[in-house]
Amino acid sequence: MAYQAVIGLEVHLQLKTKSKIFSACPQEYHGADPNSFTDPFTLGLPGTLPTLNREAVELAMMFGLGLNCDVSGFTQFHRKNYFYPDAPKNFQLSQYDRPIARDGFLDVTLEDGTTHRIRIKRAHLEDDAGKLTHPTYAPYSMLDLNRAGSSLLEMVTEADITGAEQARAFLESVQAIAQALGVSDAAPEEGKMRCDVNLSLHKPGEPWGTKCEVKNLNSFRSVARAIEFETTRQARILDAGGRITQDTLGWDEGGQKTFLMRTKEGEADYRYFPEPDLPPLDITPEWIARVRARMPELPAQKLERYLAAGVRAADAQTLSLSVPLSRFFDEALTAQPSPDAQKLANWLLGDVSGLLAAREETLDGSALRPAHLAALVGLIDAGTISGKIAKDLLPDVLAGHDPAALVQERGLSVVTDAAAIDAAIDAAMAADPATVEKVRGGNAKAMNALFGPVMKAMGGQAKPEVVRERLTAKLGLS
Repeated sequence: MAYQAVIGLEVHLQLKTKSKIFSACPQEYHGADPNSFTDPFTLGLPGTLPTLNREAVELAMMFGLGLNCDVSGFTQFHRKNYFYPDAPKNFQLSQYDRPIARDGFLDVTLEDGTTHRIRIKRAHLEDDAGKLTHPTYAPYSMLDLNRAGSSLLEMVTEADITGAEQARAFLESVQAIAQALGVSDAAPEEGKMRCDVNLSLHKPGEPWGTKCEVKNLNSFRSVARAIEFETTRQARILDAGGRITQDTLGWDEGGQKTFLMRTKEGEADYRYFPEPDLPPLDITPEWIARVRARMPELPAQKLERYLAAGVRAADAQTLSLSVPLSRFFDEALTAQPSPDAQKLANWLLGDVSGLLAAREETLDGSALRPAHLAALVGLIDAGTISGKIAKDLLPDVLAGHDPAALVQERGLSVVTDAAAIDAAIDAAMAADPATVEKVRGGNAKAMNALFGPVMKAMGGQAKPEVVRERLTAKLGLS
């Protein structure tokens, strides 16, 4: 009987606050020299006291609301005691039994169109640790405390995930919500979104097995690969009659496998107790209302709006999950005359994204204006230019040029002059009498061999519908 995986995720998001969560030390340390963004509290010097960052609290409330969580009532900080080189205070300020958000959910849609609800157990605020680096073959480690004390939000799911695809879809949705709300850059490559995976196996109808935790995964791909590897590893041990121990594992990206870091700590090991220097917070309905009023449109709301506008489900999902794409798409949709939503999505997600990827550019970093892409789509719809001409113009449009002006300057308007098209057809038929005989002999599909040369002779500017109509007439087809 096959095993079933039981998976819960712990997601860590670095919040977009100007200063760290418990001190006035600036937080945006990326690219700075090691240990240049520290202060007495970050370093754990005697006599220093924490001061709670209000913006971190409100960003956490906003994120909790975006995940359909309850954020009302009291929340409180505790000391989580542990001794490790990257924690100078020898404790972490976290929220133990009074998290700022709890009992939420997120519905995720997989590639097959099925929707799954993942319950959110809790989300709580805490300060981040520093970073240790381990030079190859060196008998020492290097400590950078720039990250220590940064505003961090940890979200914990219920064990509702059953496989790598669900986990990846969930993380993509969480990232989209965090970015749409502006609570976090949620960039795994910068360490601003990290994930731990808790996974156990059991057979249907049997109790859940012992879980292992894979720590500090910094890409969605690594999460998926770790789930796949750990599922196989645990199943192999169980099939051999072995026993799974509750361990904390690391992920070897080069070897694509997990490795043992330490045996799992228990809750008692952390010796939680309420932080004496920070009073509890009472989150009132009035405060929640003020935070909710700051919230922009969520990805799920964008998805509904795009579907209503006629965008295909897969394209609407892609647009709704990306802040740059959805922002550009929305601005282009408001251009006058308003373009067809699906055709605009086709160009944005197809030709534009492809060309930008080939150039290793981003949409935000390009000179493309939403109104210009809308105008390009409109010129095709109006029959002013062909799709081929539009593709030829796209590099210049990406450089910031107005497509309507380019068409006028270069005389690229579609040719509908029947006489000019007839002349090109006559030349193509004269150059290929064998194909003409095939068509007139009953092979109507052979007409395509004449269509291409006609379009080439017209420089791609002839209207395809007119060319086919004139070809059909001259070949005597009904």
